[in-house]
Amino acid sequence: MPSQASPILLFSGFGRHDALYVWALPQRGIYMFRLLSWLFGFGVFSGLIALGGVGIYVWSLSDDLPDYRVLENYQPPVTTRVHATDGTLLAEFATERRLFQPIGTIPPEVIEAFLSAEDANFYSHFGIDVPGVFRAARDNVLQVVDGASGSLVGASTITQQVAKNFLLTSEQTWDRKIREAILALRIENTFSKDEILELYLNEIYLGMGSYGVSAAALNYFDKALYELTYAEAAYLAALPKGPTNYHPFRQPQAAIERRNWVLDRMVENRYLTAEDAAQYKAENLNVIPRPAGSQVYSAEFFTEEVRRQISSLYGFDQLYGGGLSVRTSLDPEMQLHARRALMDGLINFDQRRGFRGAQTTIEIGDDWGAALAAIQPLSDVPEWTLAVVLEAEGNTATIGLRPTIDVDGRMSDARLTGSLPGTAVTWVREPIGQLLSVGDVVYVEPVAGEEGVYTLRQVPEIEGGIVAMDPRTGRVLGLVGGFSFSESEFNRATQAMRQPGSSFKPLVYAAALDNGYTPASVVLDAPLEVVNADGSLWQPENYARQFYGPQTLRRGIELSRNVMTVRLAQDLGMPMIEEYARQFGVYDDMPHVLAMALGAGETTVLRMTAAYATIANGGRKITPTLIDRIQDRYGETIYRHDERVCETCDQAEWHGQGVPTIVDTRQQVLDPMTAYQITSMMEGVVQRGTGTAVRSIGRPVAGKTGTTNDYKDAWFVGYTPELAVGVYVGYDTPRSMGSASTGGELAAPIFANFVSAALEGVPASQFPVPEGMNRNWIDPRTGVEIVAGGSGIQESFKPGTGPNRMSSVIGLNSQAFDNIQTGATDQPAFASGGLF
Repeated sequence: MPSQASPILLFSGFGRHDALYVWALPQRGIYMFRLLSWLFGFGVFSGLIALGGVGIYVWSLSDDLPDYRVLENYQPPVTTRVHATDGTLLAEFATERRLFQPIGTIPPEVIEAFLSAEDANFYSHFGIDVPGVFRAARDNVLQVVDGASGSLVGASTITQQVAKNFLLTSEQTWDRKIREAILALRIENTFSKDEILELYLNEIYLGMGSYGVSAAALNYFDKALYELTYAEAAYLAALPKGPTNYHPFRQPQAAIERRNWVLDRMVENRYLTAEDAAQYKAENLNVIPRPAGSQVYSAEFFTEEVRRQISSLYGFDQLYGGGLSVRTSLDPEMQLHARRALMDGLINFDQRRGFRGAQTTIEIGDDWGAALAAIQPLSDVPEWTLAVVLEAEGNTATIGLRPTIDVDGRMSDARLTGSLPGTAVTWVREPIGQLLSVGDVVYVEPVAGEEGVYTLRQVPEIEGGIVAMDPRTGRVLGLVGGFSFSESEFNRATQAMRQPGSSFKPLVYAAALDNGYTPASVVLDAPLEVVNADGSLWQPENYARQFYGPQTLRRGIELSRNVMTVRLAQDLGMPMIEEYARQFGVYDDMPHVLAMALGAGETTVLRMTAAYATIANGGRKITPTLIDRIQDRYGETIYRHDERVCETCDQAEWHGQGVPTIVDTRQQVLDPMTAYQITSMMEGVVQRGTGTAVRSIGRPVAGKTGTTNDYKDAWFVGYTPELAVGVYVGYDTPRSMGSASTGGELAAPIFANFVSAALEGVPASQFPVPEGMNRNWIDPRTGVEIVAGGSGIQESFKPGTGPNRMSSVIGLNSQAFDNIQTGATDQPAFASGGLF
């Protein structure tokens, strides 16, 4: 074989140059060439097969991808926020604490921090950061080669995270990563960069129950988003990689290091100077966790009732994810006064029954603070603190105060002590050393003006409720449902069904005045026997177990005469009384039993207060409400309590037109003149009757006491021209509160204390008298017209009516009436209990 290859003719054309030669290779070279050619062809074929397989694999993954276009109408669960009438935040309700923030309102420093931490090239890549992928692959390979520990570096863009967070799961598989990349490309082709970033910043979970940057700013720093500093924004941007890894209290050092890393990235991206970054890195995290639930400690009962009502109106999903904005009727200052008045009344009653003993007992040991800190105090009674008795001798005890708990849940190392002298505990008779033993845990309260000195407190057994309402609109301005929501969430103002006793009587008297009676009409107060449907005999009685003969309606309500009320109900008929009770909203379906006229049915404080507010409102129906307005997440009003019509209130400009006319469409359930008459009669209850404890208010007040059999329930419900208030006191499991525990003794002082504080500085005003009423001086005992002055009172009469002529007594003929007037008959006494 030749040592050199020679040319071989492969093709010859027509021209001189039309010939193609190849160089003949040695036999071995030919075999090698053929092998290489075959391998190349096989490689290309295999590559095509592999590429086709990858294509089929990718196609199979993309075939059932979620519809990314749903992001156009995405409505994330947003926190429902409840506000008081002055804008004070009362509570937030959410399964995911999120406040949606449009991208145009997110501060630049927040955006810069998140871009630096998560995706510096966000505004330049097409959904996948190719250089970032290669950098991550390189770093991961080097990490594996070096044998370094730790998680591998990721390269997901913000767009990819949007695809994962909104449309996919978080499983760590190649399938999910490929689907994520495909969706990212599609999202980038459909949405603008700002729209994608808006979705991301409002959806990302940042720990502590916070979804989105706006909620995180509130929950971590108790600030609005625009109030954040660069250091605070950098810390939030550090959290998406793993909020638990950078928890501000459990992992503070890691959290600071990660925040500082974000600040360094911001310097690299020219968002910050190195000098500014160094200043921010020197700061602490300064995290102030924001509590969930009610934000006003005195308003828990009110807030919970609002929560129940919203849930009933719109359901669980809307309440906890609809982003509703709820404006309530609560007046925070009035709420504080209501809480204080009720607490003081319950405490005073309870302390008169003496000290019941310690809350619990603990072992002192080497560190009494740890054992004491483990006991949870009442969170809504901040005036009190738990303490353990360290020494007790004679009439003095040395106490250790419960250590404070930091926001991170850690117990303070400080151990504070104080003195509990018997001289500061005026409501017990026994020496402190006899009441308390070492290890006893009790509630104490600091004595004003004496540092380190405390007085003894105990949680009352007695409970109660108070409602304060605007008598013109029904807006509930204050509501307290018990001593402590932390102790018991049961709301005695809205949920406790109790007998109102004589506080129901004004409705009976209102029905009488609407149907021919006058305040001067005379009814016999004498023994009465009623045969019940089952054949049993009922004999109603007065509180003093005496009878007083003929009495005017005014005297009957002022002195709460039971028998007179039953006679009135007999004369009017119980169907009429039932209709008035229903119209006023006290009962829904009242049995036609005479005892119901004395308040033997069951109702709530809220209902009774609304009934009295209806009288105060001139007889126009009052529907109580805790909610003024509800707006959806877009600001559209979807609920409004005020249903009055005003067709000209929305005019944009004034051109000399008159004042807009508001049409009140509420039902008139009582004659306005009747409403004033019963108001005047209940003013007499305060001035001369069973409610004289309220006289101390020093302004016009109309109201009525109520007490039930065996002193189980005590009420006072009343109103001024500005405010309607209902108070109830009683044990949750009904039992006697003790002799003389009447509405006038227990509930009326609470009413007086509250109204005095709530209306302090508000000028007193008189109840308006309807036009056309006549005013005559009468003898309050007989109802007969007299000359002005002396012991007489000025009574109000409707047109066509007037003082008595001593000729008609309900339940008594005229001869018997004359005998009683001249003293020719005795006033019999009787003996057993009754409603009064």
